[in-house]
Amino acid sequence: MPVSVKICGLTEPLSLHAAVSGGARYVGFVFYPPSPRSIAPSMAAELARLVPTGVRTVGLFVDPENDFLEHVVSQVPFDLIQLHGKETPRRIAEVKAAFNIPVMKAIKVGGPEDLAAALEAAEVADRLLFDAKPPAKVSALPGGNGIAFDWTLLAGRSWPKPWMLSGGLKPENAAEAVRTTGATALDVSSGVEDRPGHKDPELIRRFLDSVAGL
Repeated sequence: MPVSVKICGLTEPLSLHAAVSGGARYVGFVFYPPSPRSIAPSMAAELARLVPTGVRTVGLFVDPENDFLEHVVSQVPFDLIQLHGKETPRRIAEVKAAFNIPVMKAIKVGGPEDLAAALEAAEVADRLLFDAKPPAKVSALPGGNGIAFDWTLLAGRSWPKPWMLSGGLKPENAAEAVRTTGATALDVSSGVEDRPGHKDPELIRRFLDSVAGL
């Protein structure tokens, strides 16, 4: 099965074009103001109009209130909502019911004990995303930190819902990540940036090329 790639944190047309022309199956927009990748809904709406049929749009939110979700969703068409905070299974179900859009829940992984949350989330979420848990006492964003976790924790595991791998991925290690975990979908953000929040079209192309033949 070909590896699907999501390029997350897109903010301008050049990088969006590099993603879709290079074969990305998902493009992600971040609606979390502390992130250097955060984008205004009006700009995301303009970019979403450039996304061709067959490429899915994803909106990333961190512990959002319904009013904020409504503010964004009313302007930007999404195929998937990504919840990247501390949302409980109950909250995931509320978001799905309120907006009738499939939800992907991010699971922060630092050790094997964190994987239990994936099974709980999978009862209501449509997809899972495994990301690295920031080290204790380190100030970090909920995602996009360029940190990888121990991929062998996922080796040989199966999950009740489709899933993506994220955290510390870059062109140089994407193929290794797939071979180690068995992932059929990857999510990259900081690994294709030349500075925080700025996607490099060449790095996007290199990342997509690195898994194209897997």
